[in-house]
Amino acid sequence: MKKQRFLIVLVLASALALNGCNAIKPSTTLQEKEIGLGWSANSVNTVIFRQNAVTTFNTTQFTAYYDQDAHVVLAKRSLPDGDWELNKTEYTGKTTDAHNAISLAVDGEGYLHVSWDHHDNSLRYAKSVAPLSLELGEKHEMTGIEEEKVSYPQFYNLPDGDVLFMYRSGQSGRGTLILNRYDTAHKTWRQLHKNLIDGEELRNAYWQAYVDVQGAVHLSWVWRETWDVSTNHDIAYARSLDGGETWERTTGQVYDGPITESTAEYAYRIPQNSSLINQTSMTTDKTGNPFIANYWNEEGKTQYQIVYLEDGIWKKENTAFRNSGFELGGGGTKKIPISRPELFIYENQGKKILGLIFRDDLRGSKISLAYKDLKTDTQWQVKDLSDENIGDWEPNFDKELYKHTKALHLFKQKVTQIDGEGLSKAPATPVSILEINLQNILTNPK
Repeated sequence: MKKQRFLIVLVLASALALNGCNAIKPSTTLQEKEIGLGWSANSVNTVIFRQNAVTTFNTTQFTAYYDQDAHVVLAKRSLPDGDWELNKTEYTGKTTDAHNAISLAVDGEGYLHVSWDHHDNSLRYAKSVAPLSLELGEKHEMTGIEEEKVSYPQFYNLPDGDVLFMYRSGQSGRGTLILNRYDTAHKTWRQLHKNLIDGEELRNAYWQAYVDVQGAVHLSWVWRETWDVSTNHDIAYARSLDGGETWERTTGQVYDGPITESTAEYAYRIPQNSSLINQTSMTTDKTGNPFIANYWNEEGKTQYQIVYLEDGIWKKENTAFRNSGFELGGGGTKKIPISRPELFIYENQGKKILGLIFRDDLRGSKISLAYKDLKTDTQWQVKDLSDENIGDWEPNFDKELYKHTKALHLFKQKVTQIDGEGLSKAPATPVSILEINLQNILTNPK
């Protein structure tokens, strides 16, 4: 079993290599294939904390979305250019709340795991009835422990084929981070941590995580003191080298018990009322150094920022390409001029290019890419990847596919978000996967 995921990765990489790394023609920068029509009256299908919105196992790619009737729709295709197969499941979600996104993963034996419709309510989780199937079995519990107030379900694949599942138990400003692990061989869940990050009934952690190619699990978060987003502060960090069992600081010092505000390692200190956003993204370079993306206000401008580890020292990179600022405050899903950023690293021929995928009202709300070779002193370059206005979309890409092939596949849908869980009257809009040939963009920037 420990070798199974590795073999699958080799099959995936080899299969895509036969068809070109990005599974599209070398002369083509973008390629898009529509899947179906999805709910668009708010951003529930495109919120960034979907983990995952799209994922690949072997050469089969899966995605999910809510349709206009709030049903969970599952879809799959064979890479590089197979047709999409859809299944409108019996399961529905409260699509009027943009928190209630669908997250999915595929384990080392090819079973699809899906969790959906959560914002401080009981666990909704189901698994496919067979490997690579779009048919889900009955909804059921994982461990039965602390599954009554679930928010932000997120799956993460481990190299041995097992799957991690993270979620918040509690509520905004008061909650704990719970971590479960699925044993693929025995087809069972067990709880690794009932309280991995403890808000001590005073705050809660809004996190993002990443599993690197060596299998290390990286976790970063901001603290929030209340329901109000303006009380977000600081960026903290922890990592696990044993699949989530134990957690340590970058120095190797092990965390003893739940991680709290006073015991956490801080990658960067940011005060409250800085328009610091929560639930963004992170990644690592090929040696396992973590990179964390966020945005906050500096000198009157809201800028995308990268906090990263280099030679054991935390550093910060200000992208500095935005020329305006705004103030974050209040609760609920916000209508914000920019999206939260997705982050990737493209290492090739001695270059170490850091890329941000985002949406900005000042650029016409298009899908945009900002990038820079960190080994140079050049400014960040910005390129729009779409001509059309994408509304209040936030980026999600196929991290399992990118991790092993450098093929970047984005979940795409135009959506509209009204501030504070409001609903627009927008009709269903096309859901698609946008394939991006990074080599064309990063080696031919003009």
